[in-house]
Amino acid sequence: MQRLAVFSGAAVVIGVERKVDSMLLICTASSGKNLELAARLQELASELGLTSEVLDLTDTGLPLYTPKAEAAGTPESFEAIEAQFKRARGFVFCAPEYNGSIPPALTSAVAWLSVSGSDFRSLFNGKPVGLATHSGGGGQKVLVAMRLQFGHLGANVLGRELQTNRNKALNEESARNVLSQLAAQLG
Repeated sequence: MQRLAVFSGAAVVIGVERKVDSMLLICTASSGKNLELAARLQELASELGLTSEVLDLTDTGLPLYTPKAEAAGTPESFEAIEAQFKRARGFVFCAPEYNGSIPPALTSAVAWLSVSGSDFRSLFNGKPVGLATHSGGGGQKVLVAMRLQFGHLGANVLGRELQTNRNKALNEESARNVLSQLAAQLG
């Protein structure tokens, strides 16, 4: 049974059945246009027969990671988030560009996973990752920053990215190609 996750940032979970259990975790790091992008990617994944869940990191209740917050104990919402990451066999991360980099919701979630989880490396190591953004600006800098971060964590980041903004709608053919590449890496 394989799973693929698309990550955007909000705690919205929607599952779709597939004969081969490949869960795509679609994570979003904002509750606006990137959540809409994640939802559309989930629809397209369903058309391709992929099981998927959408996780909105901005709606999880996970606090900003700091050493002081870590010393206070693992947040209540952490176990459910970690469980989604463990079930995932691949990911799509949808995030806007915040001041030329990754939004705090995504950075903080990765930090909590790295310090509180039982086997942090297994969450990302060798798993396929797709990157997507809807940004007010170009969005290229957040795509580069996410590529560096998830590559550093051992993920297999696809070369192709999905980039949208108010003047550039999602190219659904490109989105299907990215999702197909992820599915192929799931086995």
